[in-house]
Order: sequence, then C-alpha cells, then structure tokens
Amino acid sequence: MAVRWKWRGRGRGSRARATDNAPDAGRRPHRHRWYTGRPRAYADAARRRLHEGDLGPVPALLALAVTWIVFQSLNENFLSPRNLSVLSVEIVGTGMVAVGVVFVLLIGEIDLSVGSLAGLSGALFAALNVNHGVPEGLAVFIAVVCGATAGAAHGFVFTKIGVPAFVVTLAGLLAWNGLMLYLLGPESSIGFSQDGLVAELTSRHFGTAAVTYGLAALGTAAYLLVSSHDRRRRGAAGMPYRPMGEIWARTALLAVVAFATVWVLGRFEGMPLALLIFLGVIVASDLLLRRTAYGRQVLALGGGVEAARRAGVDVSRVRISVFLVSGTLAAVGGLFVASRLTSATQVPGSGMLLINAIAAAVIGGTSLFGGRGSTWSALLGVLIIQSIASGMALLGVQPAVQFMITGGVLLIAVVFDALARRAAESRGRA
Repeated sequence: MAVRWKWRGRGRGSRARATDNAPDAGRRPHRHRWYTGRPRAYADAARRRLHEGDLGPVPALLALAVTWIVFQSLNENFLSPRNLSVLSVEIVGTGMVAVGVVFVLLIGEIDLSVGSLAGLSGALFAALNVNHGVPEGLAVFIAVVCGATAGAAHGFVFTKIGVPAFVVTLAGLLAWNGLMLYLLGPESSIGFSQDGLVAELTSRHFGTAAVTYGLAALGTAAYLLVSSHDRRRRGAAGMPYRPMGEIWARTALLAVVAFATVWVLGRFEGMPLALLIFLGVIVASDLLLRRTAYGRQVLALGGGVEAARRAGVDVSRVRISVFLVSGTLAAVGGLFVASRLTSATQVPGSGMLLINAIAAAVIGGTSLFGGRGSTWSALLGVLIIQSIASGMALLGVQPAVQFMITGGVLLIAVVFDALARRAAESRGRA
C-alpha cells in the first residue's frame, strides 16, 4: 500500500502524518528522506508519473532500442563498430543545433533561423579563411560571435518590440540564408583545408586505450562525486534526496554504457573528438539548466510568463539570453557540419538541418509547450533520427521513405507531448 507523507510545517510542533494504513504508519519518518529505496516506492513513483504523462526519457530510449533492433535484424552491419563510429560523428552537427533549440523550446518559443545561422557560420568561416586569408582560429571566433549576435538580435526584437518569435526567426531564416548564398558566391561552395582546425573537429579520433578508458572512468567518477555531493547538500537543506544505493546503481549503469561505447568505437578508429565535445556541451548545458539560478529561471519562464515575472524573474533578460544561446550553438553546429564536408555549402540552410534539429529536441522529450525537457533529449532525439537515416541508407531505401518515417516518428512524439500536457492540465500541474 502506498505511503505518502504530508508536512504540516517546518516550525515548532510540526510533524508528519501517514495518509494510509502502512505498517510504519504513525511513526515519524526520517526528516529528510523521500526516496525510500524500496521497489514499491519506485513502482508508486512510476505509476504517478505515468498518470501525469511525465515519463522523461523513457519513450525516447524505447524508440531508440526498437530502431536499433529492427535495423540490426535487417542488416547485420548496422551495429558494426564502423557504422556506429560514423553515426557518432554525424550526430554532432545536428545535435549541437538541437541543444540550442531545447533552450528556446523550454521557454515555450521557437527558433526557425538555426539552420540558416548554421549555414552562415560555415560560409563566413570559409570566406574569411580561404578568400581573405584570415587565420582559422580568428575566423572560427568571428563566425561564432556572428551567430551569437544574430541570436541576441532575434531575442531583442521578440522581447523589446513584441514581434512573435515565429515571425522574427522566420525573417532571420530568409535573411541569413540570403547572406550565406552571397558569401558562397556563384559556386555555392567553398572548400577549405583538410588538415586545418575545423576539418580536424570531425576527423580526429583518440585511439589510445589509456586515454579513452581513462576518460570513461573520469566521467563515471565525476558523476558519482557530483551525485553524492548533491545528496548531502539536499539532505542538509531538508530537501528530498536519493538513497545511496540508487546512486551506486545509476553509476554502475553509466559505467557500463561509457566503457561499452569506448570498447565499440575503439574497434574502429577510436573515440571521435567531435563526440567528446558534443557530450561536454550537453553536460555543461544540463548543469546550467538544473544547477544554476539562471536555469531555474528558464524553466520557470516556460511554466508561465506572468508567474515567473511575479517571482522576480527578469523575463526580458532570460528571453534574449535564450535566443543568444540558440544562435551560438547553431553557429557551432554549422562548423561541425562544414567540417564533415571539409567545405561550406548551402546544404545546412536548405531546411533539413532546421527540421532535424527541432525534431530531435521534440522526439527526445522536450515539450513544445515549454517548461519540460533537458539537453540530453537532443542527444536521444538526434540518435533516433540519424539511426533511421543510417539504417535506411544501409538498406538502400529512397530518401523519400526516410522523410516519411522520420515525419511519422515526429508526429508520434508531438501527439505524445500534447497528451502529456493534457494529462498534466487535468491534474492542475501544467
């Protein structure tokens, strides 16, 4: 039978009471303990989240598992080290853009300019470096700063002038796409050095076992230390915290995934530098959203603008900063896309990068209605999309079928998101 505790207050004389006839009903529980670590408690929590439509990354993980099982059964090369290594690099460009899209979606808005900004970033870098002899490092810096400035400009027009984000970023899509085509010139493409800084973003691999397994061990140990520190901090503050057994179980699962990934990729060319950078960006952005006051303000804004304003959130500053993040990561993603091709082309601005980035964020679990999601959803979503593309390519299926399947997966994710929000509204949690 479920056990729920209700606190009557934190002052003198406050006490907890059990709401049912549990065996330990009537006894005062541990003051700070929330997760009991018992299987029944986890089952109750899962049932409650199912009723509220908040399943987190579970649907995306199931979709990814089904995708991999189906394509592996149809083609034995799908989960080969070579194909997984290629897949781990191909997801980075779109994934970077999708992380920025997650920030915008969390406040309940949309950014339609990210594809064009990604294309502009690659074109600007190539034009400065190849046509004007600007050093690669400086050209990369200018391209990223231009992306950040364009994103901040979108946020400023949206926030200060009141033009809907959909219209502002749609205008940006057209304008930045035009500037990209102007920079590329009649050839519509500018090739750059295959041995340079940008080209090595996706061509460099770490094949030394000591380095790759050391990184996996370091990441696992960091997770354990951060989780243990968070447990102590929440306990000291009188907040619910996870039992140590659950933290060890999560750490063990992370270790299995990390070392298995290193082992598989090590059987081909090693750990890609691009994947390490992508994971670093996801971890940093996740910590920014979950562990800082700024991140809580972003999530609060997605829950309701007026409520966030009354709570003291500087709505204008947060909105502009979110679009700045989106523009910056779009520019970074564009450099990774150009790195894969070792040339700047008009492909990123054609619309597919924009569609895939938004689809990745939504399929991964970020709500279109704001206030729910994480940057890890960008990784899960882009893995699903690129896995479908890779599997279709191995099977020789036409791109038209690939688009239809990806569209179907996106529709399912959006419908699920809408049903989850309706369930939350019916319980007064939206």
